[in-house]
Amino acid sequence: MNNETLYFVHESSYVDEGAEIGEGTKIWHFSHIMRGAKIGKNCSIGQNVNIGSSAIIGNGVKIQNNVSVYDDVIIEDDVFCGPSCVFTNVINPRSFIERKHEYKKTIIKKGASIGANATIVCGVTVGEYALVGAGSVVIKNIQPYTTIVGNPSREIGFICQCGNRLEENLCCPVCNKKYINDNGIIIPIRYLRD
Repeated sequence: MNNETLYFVHESSYVDEGAEIGEGTKIWHFSHIMRGAKIGKNCSIGQNVNIGSSAIIGNGVKIQNNVSVYDDVIIEDDVFCGPSCVFTNVINPRSFIERKHEYKKTIIKKGASIGANATIVCGVTVGEYALVGAGSVVIKNIQPYTTIVGNPSREIGFICQCGNRLEENLCCPVCNKKYINDNGIIIPIRYLRD
């Protein structure tokens, strides 16, 4: 069985030789996966998506339509990238100055969700299971399990791993998972025993 039978690529898309794509991944219409890009297993790459040559995509990631994942963007497992969200990799771009040596690494940690049309300015880390609201502009790191909205983005509360807003006591009203606030970092209680 060759690699082409392990994943699906729509006939209108291009996967450059040297790209790594995991089993069960689906690449939909008009997308381009560049040489050197790494995509994990069971991902869904929507229509009109571009993935750069040094981008890394984990397992179970869903990238909706019209997203470009540029070089030095790392997306960990189970991340959701909403339609037309934007990643950058240079803080001060100019068309007439090449700044490839100035790329800043952006990391989207496991389970995080980025809403439609959000912009992630390069050099930030979005924490585990954080939620970036639609249209937000992220200019600084986001702590795990935190919900942010706006331009520039600001914290408005905390979110459960299941995707529901935590109550003031840091308990999820849907799945009943409990968390604690450890000096500004939200931690699931089960981690305390591990």
